[in-house]
Amino acid sequence: MQAYKLNATIDESGHLIIDEPLNIAPGKVEVIILQPVSSLETPTESQPEKPRRKSKVKAFEGLFENAPPTPPDFDADQARWEALKEKHNL
Repeated sequence: MQAYKLNATIDESGHLIIDEPLNIAPGKVEVIILQPVSSLETPTESQPEKPRRKSKVKAFEGLFENAPPTPPDFDADQARWEALKEKHNL
């Protein structure tokens, strides 16, 4: 199989128009179309995929999907202590 790189356009009716002649034997060909990506991407395309957070409780399965990620300096023990102080007015 031989590869050719050439410029082509798609007209208003969706037809592929090749701008330059090809010197290849007649027969079936495979066409791979590479379309330039616009610089204005939607946020879902530009964001890397989030790792899925698992839960053993069925009711919580979808809860963590939209939760913001925890910061790297998050201390779970400190957060528990703060919640206990607030709950019991310590």
